[in-house]
Amino acid sequence: MTRVATGGRLAAIATVISVMGSAPAAAQVQTDPLGAIQLPAQPGPHWVWVNDVVFHHMVDGKTFLLDGDSGRMLGMLSTGFGYNGIVLGKGGSQLLSPETYFSRGTRGTRTDVVTFYDGRKLSPIAEVSIPAKRASSMPMLANAPLTDDSRYLLIYNFTPAQSVSVVDVTARKFVGELEIPGCALVYPTGPRAFFSLCGDGAALQIRLDDSGRVVSRNRTAKLVDPVDDPVTEKAVRDGTGWIFVTFSGNVVRIDAAASVLQAQAAWSLLDAADRKDSWRPGGLQHLALHGPTRRMYSLMHVGGQDSHKDPGTEVWVYDLGGQKRVQRIALKDPATSIAVTSDAKPLLFAVFIGASKVDVYDALSGRFLRSISEIGFSPTTLVTY
Repeated sequence: MTRVATGGRLAAIATVISVMGSAPAAAQVQTDPLGAIQLPAQPGPHWVWVNDVVFHHMVDGKTFLLDGDSGRMLGMLSTGFGYNGIVLGKGGSQLLSPETYFSRGTRGTRTDVVTFYDGRKLSPIAEVSIPAKRASSMPMLANAPLTDDSRYLLIYNFTPAQSVSVVDVTARKFVGELEIPGCALVYPTGPRAFFSLCGDGAALQIRLDDSGRVVSRNRTAKLVDPVDDPVTEKAVRDGTGWIFVTFSGNVVRIDAAASVLQAQAAWSLLDAADRKDSWRPGGLQHLALHGPTRRMYSLMHVGGQDSHKDPGTEVWVYDLGGQKRVQRIALKDPATSIAVTSDAKPLLFAVFIGASKVDVYDALSGRFLRSISEIGFSPTTLVTY
């Protein structure tokens, strides 16, 4: 009985193999090309890049592209050691990524480059060598922004001497390095201008010519208090100016409409009851701005002095025109970074540096929509289109 049954099974298997072998070649499964990505010609209004410094193994920085509507990951780039974040070229057609590599992985000769990626295929298309000085700091958007016309990428260096590397995005070449002694980070104020914040509360204002070389530099009077109530570096752009928030919750707008930077009169995120309850702003990327409505979003937490790095449990929303709070959004989970899309129906994204997920909210109603899980190891900054 056993032999007969076994023989029957063998005959059946032989028949299946014979049928499979006679199938036309066109019916065979085609090879899936590794890494082939073809995104739509235009970025979606609710796409977001999630930058990951990967504290678990910092030689392998990454950035992830997500669609906030579907909750899908659309692509990923591997971006080297101590990664700061992706920079969107004009219209998102190309992506710029300041990167650092070592010849022996964790040691050896250091090489810094700006890699240009195709915005649709997410594949490298060019590379520009830059001085091996790129600041390996806690990721911040002000580490490497574009000038307002997207012509020059300005990369903050710290060795600990402070300088800025200038890369011509159109020609795809390194232009030069300019010194910003005693000052840090880059805040663009026009097609050929930017400023850096200085340790004494002043700002260093620099203008470039059409070739990317310095034509003027001006050190302002003190604009912020660097001792009693310093501002965080995590500012947001508001028209001709930049909005900074101090550790205690005061809002300082530095305006660049005139030839010399001006600090406007400060106002507070907090009222007397908020201060009594010890509410404070804090986090890694704790401010976001929705330009069309001029609504500013701020991560807030209950904490004491020097708790400015603590994650937020709520997002407070402010009407910048009236300088008043108009909404409070209770977060599903604490967050260290937020970002808001720029369309008429904006989404609010929130991440915590210690969690591998992204939470998505309706930015107008504050309603929680979804979580996108298994995204990176230690998400830092967020970049929307």
